[in-house]
Amino acid sequence: MAIINKGMSRRSFLGLTGSVAAVAGLGLTGCGGSSSDKGSASGSTDSANRGGGVITAGSAYAPSSFDPASTGSAVGLGANWHVIEGLYGIDYHDYSTFKELATDDPKSVDDTTFEVTIRKGAKFSDGTEVTADDVVASYTACAASATYAPFFRPFESIEAKDASTVTVKTKVPNFSLLKDRLAIIRVTPATQTEEDRAKQPIGSGPWMYDSISDTEITLVPNPEYNGEYAAEDKKIQYSILTDPTARVTAQQEGSTLVMELVTADAVDQLESAGCKVDNVQGFGTRFVMFNVAKGPWNNVKVRQAVMYALDTEKMINNTFAGLATAASCYLPKSFTNYHEASTVYKTDAKKAKKLIDESGITPGAITLRTTDNEQIKGMAAQVKNDLDALGFDVTIQTDTSAATYAAIDGGEAYDILLAPGDPSCFGADPDLLLNWWYGDNVWMQTRCPWKESAEWEKLHGLMDEALAAEGDEQQKKWNECFDIIADNAVLYPVVHVKTVSASWNDPSTAPNGEALDGFKGIGTTSMSFRGVATVKA
Repeated sequence: MAIINKGMSRRSFLGLTGSVAAVAGLGLTGCGGSSSDKGSASGSTDSANRGGGVITAGSAYAPSSFDPASTGSAVGLGANWHVIEGLYGIDYHDYSTFKELATDDPKSVDDTTFEVTIRKGAKFSDGTEVTADDVVASYTACAASATYAPFFRPFESIEAKDASTVTVKTKVPNFSLLKDRLAIIRVTPATQTEEDRAKQPIGSGPWMYDSISDTEITLVPNPEYNGEYAAEDKKIQYSILTDPTARVTAQQEGSTLVMELVTADAVDQLESAGCKVDNVQGFGTRFVMFNVAKGPWNNVKVRQAVMYALDTEKMINNTFAGLATAASCYLPKSFTNYHEASTVYKTDAKKAKKLIDESGITPGAITLRTTDNEQIKGMAAQVKNDLDALGFDVTIQTDTSAATYAAIDGGEAYDILLAPGDPSCFGADPDLLLNWWYGDNVWMQTRCPWKESAEWEKLHGLMDEALAAEGDEQQKKWNECFDIIADNAVLYPVVHVKTVSASWNDPSTAPNGEALDGFKGIGTTSMSFRGVATVKA
């Protein structure tokens, strides 16, 4: 898959705080193309056999808040895509935008003023009409959220022109990512409270929430929906199956028609059973972060030595069974804006030792903090072996994501962090992705305090220049950014992971004679069911 850059205008995304950490900073995967496809669903074009069933899905993530103005819940975000419309939506198969509540592209009044008209007759599932005031209230809630506010730095305001038209004012002339940023605003009734949004938000999409619990989320068709993507089935039912073995068992026996986050050891098993397996290369990283506030990590040669010491190919083969790629840039090769960085950390033990010698430090005892993600735990053992061989004495300290970041944010000393992260659940343009970790945010201020360095200032100057440029000149500036973050390696990907989902797509071979027509995996967390329906044998 190629991620298509549609041009940039302003550094619009500052990074990670609060509950968004649950998705993008603390432990999920990436986004990208497809590998194995056993063919289209048998009889799926026969309308008599299509729809009227239940889309059963095995979710790898436990629910928390569903508030579309602030949620960092992977399953919450994914379910909300189907329930709560924005003016525009994002197709996570290729990161293009499409119309949801908007009738057309934003109309340009001048280079910083745009108007968007709401679909005629659009109603929330409670029967109330969607108005411009609802859009304004939803934007206000997002902009007031510590977690989502950075998305909207390029915005001056969103106001109601009349009942069905909003006026958007930007700080950036001809802001080319306007639809992408507007797609992040999911529109709920202005009268719905934050507390109620968190529990069970109301939307105008093709589906509406029927029930939400710790073990199951059920969506039913929204009878008020008048858009292009009407629900064809009776229900979407997410079973919360955080244990990978339970997810695989449910999928193999047909209790679910689709599951996300297939583990590497289950791919052959599910394909042999008859499932279609989608293997999608995406941005999702497993990264290392150094505590540059203290030695020896404030020495770039030591950081580079660690990166060269890592036997990435062993990690890819042993931990990921090949379902990851070594980072040769901040972006994966599948992304349109990819450019091989000036420094690529191919395993080189001799070079690593030479850099240690040049740095003048003597390796000693260090703490490698990790989250409890299974892939991270697998990588950690190899990292320890590699760094022990470099002369360090590594102790691994593993905690939940929440506990890990709470400790670091609370000032607890650490040396190196190994963790997963993926901001591409919100978008995939280079500006957004660069600013996620390297923006003026908690990452560069305190977790990996690189913000005061001359290199960080240079990086951000180039990022600003990229936003003011277009075409080849813009790409050139981004390439310089990729080089700086690779050369300095204060926080950098070790691998970009592939996300694997499995679905029954042929009802003639599915255990219960029912399958999904139109389902394709995506490279970030959760599952997209727009245009998907059950089919029967």
